Order: sequence, then structure tokens, then C-alpha cells
Amino acid sequence: MIDLRSDTVTKPTSGMLDYMVKAEVGDDVYKEDPSVNQLEEYMASLFGMDAALYFPTGTMANQAAIKLLTQPGDQLICDKWAHVYNFEGGGAAFNSGVSCKLIDGDRGKITAEQVENAVNPPDFYHSPLSALVCLENTTNKGGGACYALDDIKAIKNVCEKNDLKLHLDGARLFNAIVAQKHDPKVYGELFDTISICLSKGLGAPMGTILLGNKEVMDKAMRVRKILGGGMRQVGFAAAAAYYALQHQVDRLKDDHRRAKEIAETLLGQDYIADVEPVETNIVIFYLKKISC
Repeated sequence: MIDLRSDTVTKPTSGMLDYMVKAEVGDDVYKEDPSVNQLEEYMASLFGMDAALYFPTGTMANQAAIKLLTQPGDQLICDKWAHVYNFEGGGAAFNSGVSCKLIDGDRGKITAEQVENAVNPPDFYHSPLSALVCLENTTNKGGGACYALDDIKAIKNVCEKNDLKLHLDGARLFNAIVAQKHDPKVYGELFDTISICLSKGLGAPMGTILLGNKEVMDKAMRVRKILGGGMRQVGFAAAAAYYALQHQVDRLKDDHRRAKEIAETLLGQDYIADVEPVETNIVIFYLKKISC
């Protein structure tokens, strides 16, 4: 059976399993796990950012970023379908004491103009202080849509103008990088923090990397500890993630091609009402309503 529910149901390849078994490990809480350190150093260098920290899950990495970039009572701005709002258990409110202002974007993507209009006046103390913008690339419920770099740059300009931080939920960022042939360092230049999941299309069993500048990331270890994310000999999993980055990024093109083939096939079926445009590896389709 080929399971197409999600790109999270991948399993390690034989090469990945061999690499995991041979991994050198240590206690990561003490930053003594060589495989974790190798992964973090590689990712920080790849994106041109100061530092990286390995988290067990994407949700925890996103929640840590929100905690690091806001204060209780602040407000973050995101699309109405954003993962940080819809699928992280209300963590933004629970962990950081922040509210969310939702924007009605296009397939999960928001514009600079929409962000500008969503910012609360900082001197109007009756409303929450706008502090953070969270983007998602690719978009999950937007059907794997990718942001154009010019659109992200325009949003970055709005953030700088209004003293807002900018976080990227890059759960599937490598899908966007491959689809649009981008240099990862471009994203490192634009965002204050980036979370990148390694257990989806890349096929590692677990793990997400959080990237940021030194000032932010110096505090990230403490936040990860508070959220329960301290791990011990986790180098076996980090080795799988490192293997995926070395061997499986280019293979995402195959996922994108197959997703488009599935979309084309679905469009030819009489029980399908519509299929969302397919850019990467997510296919969203709608069934026709049947009258009884």
C-alpha cells in the first residue's frame, strides 16, 4: 500500500538506517552529542544564520520562537489557516500569553499590505501590541503553495517599519527551496527565526531545527528546557536528519512531479468537484455532492 495521507508517514531508507546505527552520540542536554552538533552547525551554515537548535517537534520549535520573540499580552499576525494558530493546541496563548490576529490570505499566504493594515497602533493601549508576524512556507492548508521572495521581502519591510519580528514556519521549506530553486541563505537574511521540519518529505523519523541570530538563540536552550524538549543521546535521530539533508533534498522534485500527476488524474474523475493548484507535494481536492 502507498500511504498518501501525509508526508509525515515516511519511513527511513536502508541507507538512513545504516547511518543512524553508526552515529556517534552523547548527552545533548550538555551539548555533548556530536551528531546533534554536526546537524546544528550544518543547518546554521546552510542558511547563513548564527546558530541552530535541534527540537523534537515542529510545534515545539514554533512555540519556542513565539516565546523568544514576544512578551505576554503581545499579538502575532498570521494567516487564518496558519499552523501556529490552528494546529498547535492553542500554544501561542498557553505558552506565551499572546493573541493572534488572523488575515484572510490567499491559499495560506498573506501580503505586505494586509500585514500593514493588521498592525495595531502602538500608542493605542486598548489593543494588544503587535509584535510578531508568522509566515508559513510552503503553506499546509493552502495546498503546498510557495511564497514569492519579493512578497516576503515586502513583508519584511513592513516588519522593520513597524518594529515587528518575523518568524518562518518552514515545516516544508525545503519543498519551496527545491520548487523555486532558491538559495537557503536568502531566507536566513529575511527572518529573525526559522523552524525547519526534517520528518516530513525529507524522511527523517523525527526532529525540527530552529535557526536564529545569536542573541535569540542564546535564550533558546532555556525555552526548549521549559517546554520539555531537552533530549539525551538523540544523535541517532539527528544523524537520520543529517543523512536526509545530504541525500534526499533533490528527491523532493520527484514528490512534486508525482503530486501534479495525481492532481491531473483526479481532475479526470467524474466524482471530483475541484482540485487546488499543485505547486509542491500537497494535493487538496473536493468531492462532488451527491443528491440522494
